[in-house]
Amino acid sequence: MQSRLVTADDDCGPAGRDAGREREEKTVIVTLIVLCEIGFWVLLAAGLALRYGARRPRLGAAVLLCEPVLEVVLLVVTAIDLKNGAAPDWKHGLAAVYIGFTVGLGRSTITWVDARVAHRFAGGPAPVKPPRYGRDRALHEWRVAARWILAAGVAAALLQAAAWYVGGDGDVSSLRAWQYRTGFVAAINLVIATSYTLFPKRAPAGGAARTRADA
Repeated sequence: MQSRLVTADDDCGPAGRDAGREREEKTVIVTLIVLCEIGFWVLLAAGLALRYGARRPRLGAAVLLCEPVLEVVLLVVTAIDLKNGAAPDWKHGLAAVYIGFTVGLGRSTITWVDARVAHRFAGGPAPVKPPRYGRDRALHEWRVAARWILAAGVAAALLQAAAWYVGGDGDVSSLRAWQYRTGFVAAINLVIATSYTLFPKRAPAGGAARTRADA
């Protein structure tokens, strides 16, 4: 009976409490990332509804400008978690990648959705499709690549700052792994843009003839 009580006490000792606290901290970060992702789309939908549904464009724009607040909250909570001695792992890397994605691609995502909602519900012009051929398509691919490279660069910088913050005593292997992934994404987009520059896609002969006739 005594040995059973000792075992139970050991399980509830400092080590058990530390493990439970660590699990709670991980849950908080993961939950915050999910809430930020949901909040991004909720604010986007609310802003567009105010702009086109309620005919309140200024209020809708103000709601859309609240998007960066989510990233600030996520970054602050992540930094506090590391400051409190949490071991850096995938959740901290994911937070940095999420912030990088929002910085690099958040505006273009909002613009893309806004154009389609305006066309569908407010009588706006049809969304402009990206060019398909030649130099214009290459420039389009470079613009897309620039957004992804910016996203990867911001994420990599935040990951590096976290690694420096932890110092040489902590394990930063998971942060390095996320850096490699962001670098790979940037490299893929760079290769795609370069391929359209070196080997431009040409318009069909019939399409070119119609273009000249229209001119």
